[in-house]
Amino acid sequence: MRILRRLLAIPVLVALATGAVSCGQDHPDGVVRIGVNDIAQPHWEVYKRKAAEQGITVEYVNFTDYKQPNPALAQKQIDLNKFQHVRYLANYNVASNDTIVPIGATEIFPLTLYSTKRTSVAEIPRGGQITLSNNPAQQVRPLLGLSAAGLIVLKGGASWDSTIDDVDTGASKVRLTTIDPTLTAQSLDSVDAAFVDDTFAGPAGLTQQQVIYTDDPERPELKQYINVFAARAADKDNPTYLKLAQLYHDPEVVAAVQAETGYAGIFKTNDAADLQATLRELETKFRK
Repeated sequence: MRILRRLLAIPVLVALATGAVSCGQDHPDGVVRIGVNDIAQPHWEVYKRKAAEQGITVEYVNFTDYKQPNPALAQKQIDLNKFQHVRYLANYNVASNDTIVPIGATEIFPLTLYSTKRTSVAEIPRGGQITLSNNPAQQVRPLLGLSAAGLIVLKGGASWDSTIDDVDTGASKVRLTTIDPTLTAQSLDSVDAAFVDDTFAGPAGLTQQQVIYTDDPERPELKQYINVFAARAADKDNPTYLKLAQLYHDPEVVAAVQAETGYAGIFKTNDAADLQATLRELETKFRK
């Protein structure tokens, strides 16, 4: 999931081409506000131009705190957001008693374990330290990866219900430290390896040469990690919003995204109904 950029603890909201905006401002008529977390990426200007060609005026609101885009959407400060995968959204909805839904797929990213000290997983010594996100919605996939790589042992075996509390610390080869995901790249100076989100890897200067483990993002069970455009439930059939979600797959937009330095995403075309079914399945599981 490409979530958020830089090391700020509060949201900074920026509208492209229109200057700074405040969440308290009246929402301009005829303008679709999209919450993003990577406003500096050139593909958003391409996307905005393509939307204008279809008669849609887009304004971006950039968030540097990954906890803010969904509340902002729920409170109608923005109309759509694009920063999260389905599993993250399901976890948010259950925790917040909200009903935000995915209306279009964007891409999926491989799970990426980086190291600036080791050249392979096998080189990590017993007692080595690995950092990962402190957000529960972002932990199970790294845990399963570490288990598959032989670095940790999960009590009761690895499953999609595994949590950080299931790690058998005595039987595991490495120690895990959970930190804010915006800090995982910087933690590489002091740990053996870290799971670094794609959003932060490029700005931190990380390259494929520092990758020591990836999973296969095409595995069917990883559909829950497809990134999405999300909307309020009342707007899930809004034709303009659906058109904007599909616009992310315009050939010019795709080319601009793929041209980004270090981009490793795989574009996905799952429709809204499929994504919403996956969301409901996850929400049911999380409520148990």
